[in-house]
Amino acid sequence: MRRLLFRFLILTGLLLAPAMAWAQAGPQRSERIEAELVSMSRWAAPGSTAVVAIRQDIQPGWHTYWRNPGDSGGATTLNWTLPTGVRAGEIVWPLPERQRLQGLVNYGYEGKVYLPAPVEIPADARPGSTLPLSVKALFLVCSAEMCVPDELTLNMDLPIREGAAPQDSAHGAAIARVLEQAPRPAGITARATLDNGVMTLTATGGPLAGKDPGAGYFFPYAAGTIDHAAAQTGSWGPNGLTLVLGAGGKVLAGGLTGPVSGVLATSEGAFEITAEPGPVLPGATGSGDLAALPDAAPAAQAPGTGWAVFAQAMGFALLGGLILNLMPCVFPILAMKAAALAASAHNARRSRMDGLAFLAGVLVTFLVLAGVLLGLRAAGEAIGWGFQLQSPPVTAGLAVLMLAVALNLSGVFHVGAGLQGAGSGPLARLPGGIGAFFTGALAVIVAAPCTAPFMAFALGAALLMPWPMALAVFLMLGLGLALPYVLVSLSPRLLARLPRPGAWMERLKGLLAFPMYGAALWLAWVFSRQTGADALGLLFVAGLLAAAGLWLVGAGQGQQALGRRGVIHATAGLVLLVLAGGALTLAVRAPVEAAADPAGPEAAAWSAPAVEAALAQGRPVLVNFTADWCVTCKINERTALGAPGVKRAMEQTNAVYLVGDWTRRDDAITAELQRRGRSGVPLYLLYRPGQAEPEVLPQLLTEGVVVEALTRR
Repeated sequence: MRRLLFRFLILTGLLLAPAMAWAQAGPQRSERIEAELVSMSRWAAPGSTAVVAIRQDIQPGWHTYWRNPGDSGGATTLNWTLPTGVRAGEIVWPLPERQRLQGLVNYGYEGKVYLPAPVEIPADARPGSTLPLSVKALFLVCSAEMCVPDELTLNMDLPIREGAAPQDSAHGAAIARVLEQAPRPAGITARATLDNGVMTLTATGGPLAGKDPGAGYFFPYAAGTIDHAAAQTGSWGPNGLTLVLGAGGKVLAGGLTGPVSGVLATSEGAFEITAEPGPVLPGATGSGDLAALPDAAPAAQAPGTGWAVFAQAMGFALLGGLILNLMPCVFPILAMKAAALAASAHNARRSRMDGLAFLAGVLVTFLVLAGVLLGLRAAGEAIGWGFQLQSPPVTAGLAVLMLAVALNLSGVFHVGAGLQGAGSGPLARLPGGIGAFFTGALAVIVAAPCTAPFMAFALGAALLMPWPMALAVFLMLGLGLALPYVLVSLSPRLLARLPRPGAWMERLKGLLAFPMYGAALWLAWVFSRQTGADALGLLFVAGLLAAAGLWLVGAGQGQQALGRRGVIHATAGLVLLVLAGGALTLAVRAPVEAAADPAGPEAAAWSAPAVEAALAQGRPVLVNFTADWCVTCKINERTALGAPGVKRAMEQTNAVYLVGDWTRRDDAITAELQRRGRSGVPLYLLYRPGQAEPEVLPQLLTEGVVVEALTRR
């Protein structure tokens, strides 16, 4: 009986093995896209070139991108894993659709799409065998409101047989049609000229000669070549056609220094061309006007949905900015605010001007940081909010700057001391306004890496909106941050409750200097985590030289009328400040050392495969996306994630703890944050076996919150 049962199990396994292999090699899905690796032919012969394709079935309202995504987005990328001797070529890109959203135009695909690629089969491949093909495909799948990077691993077994292979009955005809219609060289000669921001492209010969090309449109291979959203007009003549294009940002900045390559789409077909810089070709212009190639359906599927999300993002940004004042990273700036309020409490006009100057500093700095962030992301950089503190030079510079502010509050030197006695005119108030503006700017730079409740949705949505709407969301966040200070500065009744100016103000300024010293030490610690002990030592040298230089400058300010002794003090101080700048330069150029592990349970580095491997073992996974410059992250790690109760709960549930360290730039972590609708850290995810999506834990953690989440079934 036992032998019979054993044989039955073996037979069952043999029968199920092909079905299991097919399940592994079949379609893979996310909420937005289904993809599959398929072949144009039923088999491949040794020494031949097979054609396989990534079949995409994209959900309504979503789209993927061409090799040049246009004004935003990212192209589909493939990472092949192939047997020895097998080589895969580049994607044969079908002609994309133009997808217009607000003032942007993207190039991409909707619905069912095939992306073919040639695969070279080695001559020694054994007939009767199969070649396992595997590709990791990364799709950036976008709608009108958001973009999600979906990474799917696609597999197939390609049979090897002798002789010519017939087409695959399911997909062969569709792949062959894509190959037939795909853009290809056709003996066309092209030239491009640039004049006052307008690019003129002429193309003659080949299939264009002697024919009315009907519609015409040029899809460039490189971003920044043309203005994608600008209309393309032109005419055709006996030998070809002329297109008038708006030049793109790279061409406007550097000129037309090399050939322009891309796809010329006409009613006669789509052709690959390379336009060399040169004059208009003869016979490419005439009386016939080109028709416009129609756009695809707009990316926005539900009218008004984008505006509803925008309104919600604006409201959340205002609330997030208000709550940001309570976050630990803003505490040092509160000291500067308090000192400024105390100084101008009983001068209504000055307090109003300081309040408005502080608001201007906040809004301008938010606008600059948001503009840089959006510009870098449009250029393809994977960065998020708080990106400035991922740069060791910025962190080191801010540490020294915070030290200088603290020394100023301690009375070591004074900013604008020479102007304060210039009379009662506008110059007398100049330092106060500049100081308030500077305080607002510094508040944004230091506070931006923190994310408060409501900020996550607002910033995540803003980074996916057209740039005018995105900048409006960032400005609303700045308004929320500055609003309490502005309201107090504009309220005489509140200011009147403060004591009259006196010696207590100097003592208060001296007391409030200590949070700034603390901020300088914190930034120095962040810098050490980004670089190492040697770089930290050089930063300390820079801080010491800067402090000594500022002390000498302050001593020179104390000399009446800047006499000989005052000039000597000021000159010596400036020399030391220059030396401090040199030490700071050496610090940021020092070799980077490995950082220590973050606080919390025993951790491993986060990666998507690590999460999948743990879930496959039936273990829950707690993921902590953190950064050393994120004060909220560090507090959560010390008080909640590092608590004994959390450690016991992790052991009881056999959970895996993974840390995604964003202290230095990491594009994989940035992509995962974007996938979860976040633009910054902290982010805490709890994966449970058998559940498709993780639970998102609050940004402010307690030991009880984490334990309850781990033990809840």
